[in-house]
Amino acid sequence: MKIFPMDTKSDKPGREPFQKKGPGLSTTNVQIMPSLDKAGSACESEHTRPMAAYDKPGYTLCDYVNHFIDTGAGPVPVIRPELDKWDRLSTIAVRCGIRRHKYLVSPGLYGIGSPAPDSEVLVTANYKLTFDHLRSALGSISAWILVLDTNGVNVWCAAGKKNFSTRELVNRIKAVSLEKVVIHKRVIVPQLGATGVSAREVKTQSGFRVVYGPVRACDIPAFLNNGRKADKAMRQVTFTLFERFVLTPVELHGALKMAGITALALFVLSGIGPGIFSFHGAWERGLVSLAALICGLFSGAVLTPVLLPFIPSKKFAFKGIFMGTVCTLLLLPVIYPGIGSMTGAAALFIFSVMVSSHLAMNFTGATPFTSPSGVEKEMRQYLPVQLAGVLVSAGLWIYSAF
Repeated sequence: MKIFPMDTKSDKPGREPFQKKGPGLSTTNVQIMPSLDKAGSACESEHTRPMAAYDKPGYTLCDYVNHFIDTGAGPVPVIRPELDKWDRLSTIAVRCGIRRHKYLVSPGLYGIGSPAPDSEVLVTANYKLTFDHLRSALGSISAWILVLDTNGVNVWCAAGKKNFSTRELVNRIKAVSLEKVVIHKRVIVPQLGATGVSAREVKTQSGFRVVYGPVRACDIPAFLNNGRKADKAMRQVTFTLFERFVLTPVELHGALKMAGITALALFVLSGIGPGIFSFHGAWERGLVSLAALICGLFSGAVLTPVLLPFIPSKKFAFKGIFMGTVCTLLLLPVIYPGIGSMTGAAALFIFSVMVSSHLAMNFTGATPFTSPSGVEKEMRQYLPVQLAGVLVSAGLWIYSAF
């Protein structure tokens, strides 16, 4: 079997390049994922470890691979539908923004259940969170899974960036010799990938017909049982309270780096006073301003996304202003003894509200409520306001120390 160089363009499905010390570490998956054969020994035989026949120097088998199946195009890894504890732990880590851009699987063809030549071919992205959602939703269904190389980006975003595309789908069909694996000429593409995939071009270039599946992976079993037809509910994009809530950790993670720099700047500004600079003032007033920063972070990156449909206005930046105002007004009576003046209170109020507004505006990229043109228009309208607000609050905060 051909040995490929260590990059995601050529990695074999179900087998990842092994570069770092420790079982199951790979360059393409989050490093907390163990190998399928982590308990195995190099001295074990094929009788005690059947997967040993597929071992290759420099490669380790992925833990989600159950076995391999022979097809007309060669051996194809068959994956398990169940997620183990490592899958769930790594999902939590990725949801918190930890190495989410490295959380991917090798593109190519996989099987699930007991796939046969007449089994359906489901197309997905090589973002492992998407891959896991699909395999766990299939349960006892036997199918083929064709994973496209989207650079570890989910289907919807990758389609918008033209990574989940007609060209990639056609190239992947040819690369895996799909016509040698299945007897039909049909692939099921997620509805959210439709913006990047032209059914007519795929048919012309590969001979395979594209059927657009439902929005959510959990609806695929019903979709297949219904003769590959989606009802109205399967075509609708939802954005429920839970779906919004699970996005808040990654929003907070994305804001932490800038928040750290901002906190440092706040402590420096807080030390400026009649004596030019006071370390005591930097600490005392810095802690008070830090509370305002945390209030803005929580309001803009957590409360606004969670309460999104219930906050007035269609503008996300204004939603952040609204929630920031409510939260900061609740905070000011608590921290006012450490502020000492109305000028200082006004400074922290404006600052916290502007932080909330900016973070809420950033959330537009995670929702189905906005369009690219609408986002650009809102940013042009509110970024100057937010920048001016921060500068005014900085001036007032320094002035309040004198």
